[in-house]
Amino acid sequence: MAPMPYRIHVPEEVLDDLNHRLQRVRWPDQPEHTDWERGTELKYLQSLVTYWRDQFDWRTQEARLNRFYHFRSRIDGIDIHFVYERGKGPNPLPLILTHGWPDSFLRYEKIIPLLTDPASYGGRAEDAFDVIVPSVPGFGFSSRPSHPGTNNAQVAELWAKLMTEELGYKKFAAAGGDIGSGVTRYLAANHPELLYGIHLTDIGIIRSLMNASGEELSAEEREYQQAALAWVAQEGGYMSIQSTRPQTLAYGLSDSPVGLASWILEKLRAWSDCNGDLDQKYTKDELLTHIMIYWVTNTAGSSAHMYYENAHTLPPLGYIEVPTALALFKKDILPPPKAWAKQNLNITRWTTLPRGGHFTAMEEPELMAKDLWEFFRSFRASHQTAKG
Repeated sequence: MAPMPYRIHVPEEVLDDLNHRLQRVRWPDQPEHTDWERGTELKYLQSLVTYWRDQFDWRTQEARLNRFYHFRSRIDGIDIHFVYERGKGPNPLPLILTHGWPDSFLRYEKIIPLLTDPASYGGRAEDAFDVIVPSVPGFGFSSRPSHPGTNNAQVAELWAKLMTEELGYKKFAAAGGDIGSGVTRYLAANHPELLYGIHLTDIGIIRSLMNASGEELSAEEREYQQAALAWVAQEGGYMSIQSTRPQTLAYGLSDSPVGLASWILEKLRAWSDCNGDLDQKYTKDELLTHIMIYWVTNTAGSSAHMYYENAHTLPPLGYIEVPTALALFKKDILPPPKAWAKQNLNITRWTTLPRGGHFTAMEEPELMAKDLWEFFRSFRASHQTAKG
């Protein structure tokens, strides 16, 4: 069955229920003379919730998102939502982009026009892509898995079928960050014949290095180990609970829009290159639209379960032979040791970008687009041959 066109439309009763909840928030205390060091700061959140309740217009944001072409396909019993924008150029290269948590397909909203129509943004028409941005199952407008087992490897299988069986591509490119990095690496490991190359903005937390004894590690790897252990101790509480007790967490996040906003905002602030000030990087409408994607689809719980699955059901990942680019944004979390990366992936491009944090295409779409244009340029001729 061909993909079905899809239009985002949230029922009015969902918006009425949200407004009802925002009118009746019960706020906690915050100790005097404290800021964000204990979590989301009270006065900031109260100000944002006031804006959410009194000024934010979901229908305006919904119309803005619907300027893209949205589709849904049913694959292996799961409804996959995706944006599909065709490139404007002589030989567009198909590219699937995979998001992470706590973002969604919106991670790539700003970069889609740059990739599909580079000539309008300082690039070359011959660098255009057909861009496919799916929502990971359990996130956004894809369906919520009803059975255990939806991990990075399974999502990679869904993406392979989406690109080949649903969209008809013989070969394509892939990119991602956060959970999207893991999905992209499993796609490359299990289906190298389908991929020209992969582009990553991180490799996640490297558990093998964290758990290794110091004598086994190089100086660079020991430095990474120390940084990773410190980061997990200070910042990894969310990961511990989502990897072990996501269902317990789901009740609060699914019932309280303010609780959900607090959970997401704290990570957007901590992981973005914003100097501790969200307003430097995002508008209030941007922040609330990201939160709304989770709220209106009731996917706060199902997205947290992805961490449990990745912690308990993922198969091991071997050496990746597919040509790989790694673009490291200056303020991202835990950049990997270069020697380790080269031992585990076929690194053919290594770029350090001067600014930007974990949310890459949301924060610095121009920098990321340029890196994607340049890395995949060498695959254009072989794509023309594959089409012919």
